[in-house]
Amino acid sequence: MQNNDPARRDTAGTAPEQPPAGHPRRWAILGVLVISLLVVVLDNTVLNVAMRTIADPEKGLGASQSELEWAINSYTLVFAGLLFTAGILADRIGRRISLIAGLIIFGLASLFSAYATTPDMLIAARAVMGLGAAAVMPATLSIIANVFDPRERPRAIGVWAGAVGLAVAIGPVLGGVLLEHFWWGSVFLINVPIVVAGVALVAVLVPESRDPKPGRVDVLGVLLSIAGLTLLTYGVIKGGEDGFGEPLAWAPLTAGLLVLAGFVLYERRIPFPSLDVRLFTNRQFSASTGIIGLVFFAAMGSMFFGAFYLQMVRGYGPLASGALFVPFALGQMIFAPASASMVKRFGPKAVSTVGLLLVSAALATWVFIGVDTPIWLVAVAFFVQGVGMANVMPPATEAIMSALPREKAGVGSAVSNTIRQLGGALGVAVLGAVVSSVYRNNLAAPAGLPEAASDLARESIAGAYAVAGQAGPAASALLADANAAFVTAMHWAAVGSTVFALLGTLVAALWLPGRKPADATAPAPADEPGALVEA
Repeated sequence: MQNNDPARRDTAGTAPEQPPAGHPRRWAILGVLVISLLVVVLDNTVLNVAMRTIADPEKGLGASQSELEWAINSYTLVFAGLLFTAGILADRIGRRISLIAGLIIFGLASLFSAYATTPDMLIAARAVMGLGAAAVMPATLSIIANVFDPRERPRAIGVWAGAVGLAVAIGPVLGGVLLEHFWWGSVFLINVPIVVAGVALVAVLVPESRDPKPGRVDVLGVLLSIAGLTLLTYGVIKGGEDGFGEPLAWAPLTAGLLVLAGFVLYERRIPFPSLDVRLFTNRQFSASTGIIGLVFFAAMGSMFFGAFYLQMVRGYGPLASGALFVPFALGQMIFAPASASMVKRFGPKAVSTVGLLLVSAALATWVFIGVDTPIWLVAVAFFVQGVGMANVMPPATEAIMSALPREKAGVGSAVSNTIRQLGGALGVAVLGAVVSSVYRNNLAAPAGLPEAASDLARESIAGAYAVAGQAGPAASALLADANAAFVTAMHWAAVGSTVFALLGTLVAALWLPGRKPADATAPAPADEPGALVEA
C-alpha cells in the first residue's frame, strides 16, 4: 500500500529509516532473559544424561524405569498444565514479578531435588520445578515482545531460540562432567547459582510491564484450561507408559479433549475471554502453532530414543553421549539468530519449509543407523536437525507474537510454549510407545533367567542391561539381541518422527505467508495500543 503522508517520505519518495522505538536497555534485557531461559531448558537436558546414575542403587536412588519416567513427566505435567494460566497472570500482575517468582520457585525446588533421598521426593520436587518453569518461560518471551520494536523483534526472538540451542549444548556436557566428579544431585544444584544471578539481574535491569486494561478475570476459563491441559498431558504420559488402549490413558485423554472443547466454546461466548479463540481463524497464527507442535513432536521423540541408543547400544558414558548432542545445539546457535534476515529476504514460507525439510532429512537418517554405524553420522544428523529447527522456531514464534497486541504478549507466549510442551510430551509418549512395543515383539525370551528377570529384560533395553549380570554365559547373547531389537524399534520410531516433520513441512508450504512487500515492514506508530506500559 502506498504511503501518501509527506511527513513520512523523503525527497526520493521512499520511507526514511527511523531508529527502533524499543526500550533503551533492550539488548541487556535480552541477555538477562537468556540467562533465565537457560536454567529452565538446561535442567531437562542435564537430567537426560543423569537417568542411568539415578537408577543405580549405590550411586543414585535406585529408581525404577517407571520412577525415572515420572521424574521427567511430573515436571512436564505441571509445566504444560500451568503454562497458559501463568501467561495470563503475567499479563495482569506484571511480567517481571512473574519471572522473579518463577525463578525463585525453580531454584528452591532444584535445591530440594539435589538432596532428595527417595525417588518419590525427587518426583515431587520436579513437579514444583515445573511450577516455577511455567512462570519463567512465557514471561521471557512476552518481555521480549514488549521491549523490542517490531522491526527488531524477529532478531531478538532468533537469539532467544538460539539460547535454547545453547542450553541443549551445555546441559548434557555439563551433566556429564558433574556426574564424573560429583554425586548425582549436583546436576540439580548447579541451577541454584544461575537462579541467584538471574533474579538479581532481572530486578536491576528488566522493566515491569503488564496489560494496561486487563478487564475482568476469566476464572472459569482459567480453571477449564488448567483441567483440560493437565488431563491431556497426563493421558499422553500414561499412554506412553501403558499403551494408548488402556483406560488410564484414553480416559484422561478423552476427558482432557472434552474439557478443552468446552473451554473453546465458553471463550467464544464471553466478552472477556482469557484466550480469544478467534485468533485461530488467522491462518498465520494457526499454521505457526501447528508447525511448532509437529516439529517438537518429531524432535523430542527422536532425542528420547537417541539418548538410549547412545548410552545403551553404543555404550557411551554421560559426558560422551552429552557431547554428541552438541552439534544439534551448534546448528541452532549459529543459524537461529540469522533466521530473521533470511525471513526478511525470502519470506516465512520459504525459510520454514526448507527448515522443516532439513529436520525431516535428519530424522530419516536414523532409519539407516545401526549398531555399528560410524558415530560421525549421528553427529551430522543432529547438526542438520539443529540447522533446520533454527529456521523453523524463530519465524513461527514471531508469527504467533505478531498476531497479538503487545499487552496480550503473555497469552501469545503461553500459547506458543504450551503447544511446544504438549507436542514434545506427545512425541516422547507416542514414539516411546512405538519403541517399547516393537522392542518387546522383537526380543526373544532370554533362556535360563528367572521369570522376573526375563520380564524386566523384555520391558526395555535398560532392563536388559540391568539383568545381563544374572545371565552368566548368555549375557553377551542377551545384550546382542537387546541391541538388535532396540535398533529395529528405533527405525520404526524414526519413520514416525519423519512423517510428522513432513506434515509440518506441508503446513508451512500451504499456509504460511510468503515474502512481504518492502513497505509492509514499516514500523507501527509509537502510540499503538500495544505499547510498553511500565509500572
